[in-house]
Amino acid sequence: MTRAALPRTSPTRLVLVRHGETDWNVQRRIQGATDIPLNDAGRAQASAVASGLARGRWDGLYSSTLSRAVETAQIIGGRLGLPEPVQLTTLAERSYGVLEGLDHGGRAAVEAQAATIDGLEPRSAVIARARAALVEIAAAHPGGEVVVVTHGGVIHALMLDLSDWTFPTPDYVIGNGSVHEVLVDGADLTLVLPQAATGTAG
Repeated sequence: MTRAALPRTSPTRLVLVRHGETDWNVQRRIQGATDIPLNDAGRAQASAVASGLARGRWDGLYSSTLSRAVETAQIIGGRLGLPEPVQLTTLAERSYGVLEGLDHGGRAAVEAQAATIDGLEPRSAVIARARAALVEIAAAHPGGEVVVVTHGGVIHALMLDLSDWTFPTPDYVIGNGSVHEVLVDGADLTLVLPQAATGTAG
C-alpha cells in the first residue's frame, strides 16, 4: 500500500516595494540605518504603488522597521484594505556606519582613504537576513501573495544573489516606489526578472 502524495502548494509571490522618497534621497545622501521619514513626494509614490496593486488580492503586508518603509506600507495597506504591516528588523536597510549622512562624493572620499568602513554591514549579512525574512514571510502565507516594503540596498543585494551576480546591471535603477517580484517555494527563492532593462516605474 502506498501513501498518497500530499498536494503541493504553489510558490508564494512576494512583491518587494522600495519605500517612497525622502529628503535624503533627493539630496543623494546615504541613509542606511538612519531613520529618515518620507516626504510628500514619497507619500504620493506610495499611493501610486497602491493604485498599481489594487487589482490584486493580497494576503499580507510586511515592512522594515524604519519609518520610511512603515509609512509607505501603511499607505499601501490603507488602499488595499490590509491591516497594519508586520514590521521585521530583518527587512531594514543595510547599515552603512560612518558613511551615513554623506553624499556620494563624500562616500567616495572616505572609501578612498579607508581600508575598512567602520559600521558597514557586510553585503553577505544583508543577503542572509533578507533571504531568511522572505522565507519566514512565505511560510506564513503558503501559496499566497504578499506585499513587502523594504529598501533599495536590500532589494539590490537580493537581486544580485538570486541572479548569480548578473543583475542588476550598473545602469539599472531601483527607484523609490519601484516593485520587484520574488517567488518563494520552501527555502528556494526565484527572482522574477523585470521586463525593463534599465529600471522600473514606481
